[in-house]
Amino acid sequence: MENFINFIHSNAIMFSAAILIVAYIFIALEKIPKVTVALLGASVTLILGLLGQDKLLNGNFDAGYFINFIDFNVIFLLVSMMIVVSIASRSGMFNWVAVEMLKRTKGHPKLILIALSVFTAVASAFLDNVTTVILIMPVTFVIAKELDINPVPFLITEILASNIGGTATLIGDPPNIIIGSSAGFSFMDFLLELTDIVLLILAVCTGILLFIFRKELICKPEKMKNIVELDNSHTITDKALMFRAGLVLFLVIVGFVLHDVIHIQSCVVALAGASVLLLFEKPKNIFQEVEWNTIFFFIGLFIIIGGLEHAGGIKLMSEWLLNITNGSQKATAMIILWASGILSGIIDNIPYTATMAPLLVEVQKVMGVEYTHPLWWCLSLGACLGGNMTIIGAAANVIVSETAASAGYPIKFMDFLKYGVLITTVSLIMSTLYIWFRFLT
Repeated sequence: MENFINFIHSNAIMFSAAILIVAYIFIALEKIPKVTVALLGASVTLILGLLGQDKLLNGNFDAGYFINFIDFNVIFLLVSMMIVVSIASRSGMFNWVAVEMLKRTKGHPKLILIALSVFTAVASAFLDNVTTVILIMPVTFVIAKELDINPVPFLITEILASNIGGTATLIGDPPNIIIGSSAGFSFMDFLLELTDIVLLILAVCTGILLFIFRKELICKPEKMKNIVELDNSHTITDKALMFRAGLVLFLVIVGFVLHDVIHIQSCVVALAGASVLLLFEKPKNIFQEVEWNTIFFFIGLFIIIGGLEHAGGIKLMSEWLLNITNGSQKATAMIILWASGILSGIIDNIPYTATMAPLLVEVQKVMGVEYTHPLWWCLSLGACLGGNMTIIGAAANVIVSETAASAGYPIKFMDFLKYGVLITTVSLIMSTLYIWFRFLT
């Protein structure tokens, strides 16, 4: 037994890499729930002793203790924002904003597509893209029914806009939460570095979608009037909750913005906001709406990747990346941007980012903060925007696809691929130009 343990420890990189690769394969195949795959991989990592199970080792703190590799900044931020958004959505406030915005388009399908695109992108930046599409889809189906047109162009636009808008902020897309925690970036860092390019990408991509769907965005004048006359007076179901949740959500975002002044981590600000709102709710009911599958998926993934990191595999990968680029910052940046964009369209962008983040930390140890700074933004843009490539590229895509199919409007993989590849390619080209002229010249 001792010889077997020594064999595992002497080949720790091989075993930890094998666990990660097998986990990736099963996550991509989607035959087993990805949370189950992550937790199984984490269990094997711990059973093989690739990470420690005890806090102390020979009386000293064990650097390989598995808890050290679970990023609780990410976990607490995700759980807290899920709670805040879940409570706020119960008041009907998000649906009210959506309907009010659409009424102002006076029922013009092309203006509705623009309004849905903008609303979805902005909401995805400050909530998260999964929550946003869940909130906007029922409104979309109502509008399509009133206009008697196919909702698929609107739904595809919402998928693409949610991933683009989520790129702009720390909390908009899970990959950014991972990046922010690993690189030490604040909410304002994301806003200052990415908002301009995200807005530009959104405008260009919305224009492209308008052109592509122009023949489907036509309806009779009398149908358009129905949108103008939609009754929005009863959308708010609980005004007291709306004011309470709206105030807390506003203060949480202000806390994110003032991170550099108040020196309180974003996860703590979000946790405080969630705790205040829970004072007025039954926690049991709210916790049922938290996406625990996502949370435990992150925990399992952190442990699997922690095994590879502790074994020295991540450091080895970083050295390989610097060797093939000969240390060129420009070459490294372009490889990370385009590889992230393409791979995030094929596999889930969350495990990809969770693997790449510690790799960039190792690169930063060797090359310094100034060298690595633009690489983080390449990872963010690539991972978030690459999620638009396929219908399985991001969680929001899958949710919209499944909901649309159950409503009788299936979005086929190959049909979405036509739009996804085009929008992703345009987004990555624009991101390349931005990164090049903003950081590399």
